[in-house]
Amino acid sequence: MLQEPRTIRHYQQLTDALVDLWNRGYRFDDLRMYIDGYLAALKHTRELEIYLIHRLEEDAIRYIRDPSNFEEMLMPQTESDYYRL
Repeated sequence: MLQEPRTIRHYQQLTDALVDLWNRGYRFDDLRMYIDGYLAALKHTRELEIYLIHRLEEDAIRYIRDPSNFEEMLMPQTESDYYRL
């Protein structure tokens, strides 16, 4: 579990981008490559310590492996779903 505020902020940005990429038609291999590039950029800029980057990577990989994170995106809602009480 991430606890450092900067790491949490990067995790949120990364997972938001992953969902956006999924919605635009990219799939798991593409998402993994995006994560690798994001982490490489963090290492290059020395934004976070290496051990925090490794924790971020573990959590990001866990995120894309969990089908519930993309389940809603697989089955789009119909217009009538928005009006249910």
